[in-house]
Amino acid sequence: MSLHLWNSRFSITVVRQCSTIFTSSPSPFPTTGILKHRHNAAASSSNFGPSSTQQRREMSNQPRGSRDSTGSSGPTGAGGAANVPGFQHPHCDRQAMYDQPVRKQRTKGGSYDYDLIVIGGGSAGLACAKEAVLNGARVACLDFVKPTPTLGTKWGVGGTCVNVGCIPKKLMHQASLLGEAVHEAAAYGWSVDEKIKPDWGKLVQSVQNHIKSVNWVTRVDLRDKKVEYINGLGSFVDSHTLLAKLKSGERTITAQTFVIAVGGRPRYPDIPGAVEYGITSDDIFSLDREPGKTLVVGAGYIGLECAGFLKGLGYEPTVMVRSIVLRGFDQQMAELVASSMEERGIPFLRKTVPLSVEKQADGKLLVKFKNVETGEEAEDTFDTVLWAIGRKGLVDDLNLQNAGVNTQKDKIPVDSQEATNVANIYAVGDIIYGKPELTPVAILAGRLLARRLYGGSTQRMDYTDVATTVFTPLEYACVGLSEEDAVKQYGADEVEVFHGYYKPTEFFIPQKSVRYCYLKAVAERNGDQRVYGLHYLGPVAGEVIQGFAAALKSGLTINTLINTVGIHPTTAEEFTRLNITKRSGLDPTPATCCS
Repeated sequence: MSLHLWNSRFSITVVRQCSTIFTSSPSPFPTTGILKHRHNAAASSSNFGPSSTQQRREMSNQPRGSRDSTGSSGPTGAGGAANVPGFQHPHCDRQAMYDQPVRKQRTKGGSYDYDLIVIGGGSAGLACAKEAVLNGARVACLDFVKPTPTLGTKWGVGGTCVNVGCIPKKLMHQASLLGEAVHEAAAYGWSVDEKIKPDWGKLVQSVQNHIKSVNWVTRVDLRDKKVEYINGLGSFVDSHTLLAKLKSGERTITAQTFVIAVGGRPRYPDIPGAVEYGITSDDIFSLDREPGKTLVVGAGYIGLECAGFLKGLGYEPTVMVRSIVLRGFDQQMAELVASSMEERGIPFLRKTVPLSVEKQADGKLLVKFKNVETGEEAEDTFDTVLWAIGRKGLVDDLNLQNAGVNTQKDKIPVDSQEATNVANIYAVGDIIYGKPELTPVAILAGRLLARRLYGGSTQRMDYTDVATTVFTPLEYACVGLSEEDAVKQYGADEVEVFHGYYKPTEFFIPQKSVRYCYLKAVAERNGDQRVYGLHYLGPVAGEVIQGFAAALKSGLTINTLINTVGIHPTTAEEFTRLNITKRSGLDPTPATCCS
């Protein structure tokens, strides 16, 4: 290979890396939303320093092959977070992110017991701890699970995702889809026993066996990576000292730096019988009996997912909705999700709140409830009541006041470096205020934090445009802005929505309903028509949206989208066929699958 050609390819590589860097920075601190921080590039450049062009020139002078973003110097206090200026940034111009230098903890092997103590053995904490060790730090990780109040459920290391969240949820969801597929198989010519039904006990055992294997592998991984695992409940004595309550007693340990990654647990309503007789998602995946007729209180993604797989497994869920479905998501899509579930036979009690839960002589639960609009009261009996009314950050046991760490509601506010108001204390994952509570977000944020603290990195977490999926029977996935937020940010006259219904090929023979298979792209109305958000309701939604998420973060436009050749016949290709806008008033229903 000639030297000239090698230099050309190397230059291209550096440009690509720089391009990635400048589309990867987090949302500002403080913030009250997840995907609500975009303004026009000109405004950002005039208010917050160098333009995008100037940024790229500066980046071209950085060492070749660098994967880190470099920030400009700026004022910062000893604690950092308290003095972070509020700012907003557009989609692809994020110089404002770097108004302050990255704080680094380079001193290792000092008078403290550890360089770093991570409090919390979930996704964020484990990722941070292991990455810190790889960069030479002495690390301990504390992990402790308080048993649930109703059934006393507890679990091993790995946090919510592994034990009572993403993993068991997806396995239960898959079990329900398999049951549906078995019955559809008859239409495709398979001989199917109509009496087929799931064995709840066997399903739970299979799920728990998998979880326990992950717990074991996680413990081994921590040992191999030289992270000291401490199964204890930690609370601060001061900003450098922690008291760990162990089974064998108490232990006082010190560290130069702390990372709080304790996550959260489900809330219970303040009504009679809620704690005594109700369960949460912490209990459902290991429940030692069939759930039977179940009242799911709450219409967030956890409630809808649980109701969905329970219905698919042959049980009778009812969803109680206090206000709106899937708060924080695009509301047109949210209502389509709810409607698709109702079509499958899952009733929704709208504008309704529970008043009390009473256990009857036959073991069933009598639930009294009220319509908040009409004031009308009613009651019904259920085998199980599952609370899915939100999650609370686990700050109460930490004694944060001893360390001087501020809280906001039951979360911890941090700046763009995950730094709290105390100089040597950071927070990552679901415990931080105003950021997406998602496992991949927690993992990447934890790793990047450890690299900044001990590896010389300057790259910060980008919390914007994070893709996510709601694993309801008909799955919903999205990335970027909702239609409502785009209109709020840019104005209705500056937003174009391309949308369409579609017909999955695999739905034809079993004659499954295609009524709610729908997708849309929320975009800039003029100019390049940059895409602000993508929304998809249909089969394998997470697999469909993942690649489009990378495209959106890279500056996807409508022109690029519709000139991309789709893979036929798939449902993902429907994004490449979007050509009807809501503004046009034309029918978005296709005539055929190949039109």
